[in-house]
Amino acid sequence: MPLTKDQVVAALRTVNDPELYKDIVTLGMVKDVRVDGDAVHVMVELTTPACPLKETIRRDVENAVRRIGAESVTVEFSANTRGAAQPNKDLLPQVKNVIAVGAGKGGVGKSTVAVNLAVGLARAGAQVGLMDGDIYGPSMPTMLGIRGIPPRSTSVNGVQKIVPFYVHGIHAVTIGSLVDQDKPLIWRGPMAHGAFRQLFADNTDWPALDYLIVDLPPGTGDVPLTLCQLLPITGAIVVATPQQVALDDCIRAVRMFQTLNVAVLGIVENMSYFVGPDGSEHDIFGRGGAQKAAQELGLPFLGSIPMYPELRVNSDAGTPLKNFDGSAKLKEALESFTQNAAAQVSLHNLRPRQPELNVL
Repeated sequence: MPLTKDQVVAALRTVNDPELYKDIVTLGMVKDVRVDGDAVHVMVELTTPACPLKETIRRDVENAVRRIGAESVTVEFSANTRGAAQPNKDLLPQVKNVIAVGAGKGGVGKSTVAVNLAVGLARAGAQVGLMDGDIYGPSMPTMLGIRGIPPRSTSVNGVQKIVPFYVHGIHAVTIGSLVDQDKPLIWRGPMAHGAFRQLFADNTDWPALDYLIVDLPPGTGDVPLTLCQLLPITGAIVVATPQQVALDDCIRAVRMFQTLNVAVLGIVENMSYFVGPDGSEHDIFGRGGAQKAAQELGLPFLGSIPMYPELRVNSDAGTPLKNFDGSAKLKEALESFTQNAAAQVSLHNLRPRQPELNVL
């Protein structure tokens, strides 16, 4: 007896999303079911194309449908952004998720985390952009290997716009490519805000993106605060090192985002420990502090990134892809962090939106 669509849908109700613990039919993730004899095609909608649990969902769908007699099961995935942030969405309608990477203080490796997150998401199959918002100390020209190279421009509806660099599988823009590399940017707040808006949206020809990673200036002052209000942010990732002084500043950054009604996707611990040439691990700053802070704040802990000499070498050389091709442990740490971040974006986009309060 041939299978029916209703039988397939009933079988799919036994497949739970591994993170939400609800079945994919109830969650509205099943977008199409086609049955041709004993061959079944299922379309499943994910909230992020870099969903780390995509293959788990594929396997569970195939097993569930085969159990009711299907001989051939094809699972196709699409991505949507239900629940994604809406403020200022018309600023960049072609971008699905804007992820801010921030820190309560400088020197914790925020830019390193932002670059490797962008590259990691692109390696997972997403279309990714990277915006160097650290306008006082742009480091992306060096870290991306574009130092001294001016960006191209194009005419869009009669307006000249910057074309983002396409390097290492990502689209990137940095103010460091537009000014003298050794010249300090001595700007008051309003000047910085205007420059950032122009670079972020008005004067840049961004393509359609699944993620735009924004490396914010460090701290909780006027510039990062205003940028958070300007950007259509899906959520923020806070970077910290393990020692207590950095964690105190990390907590302040978390509170800043929460005050601005920006969802905090989680905390990542950078420079978690040092790995020697012989593979030995040394807790220079006291490993685990950021994880403890995340637990106390009730936030997801996105992972630990160790101090590897090649991470520094590849950052200085502008070759971030090599971080995923060298040390197996470094690759594992970066991929785990990337997957955890993508999972939190997915979870955030599935949650009902809360009413927004203008607190400032």
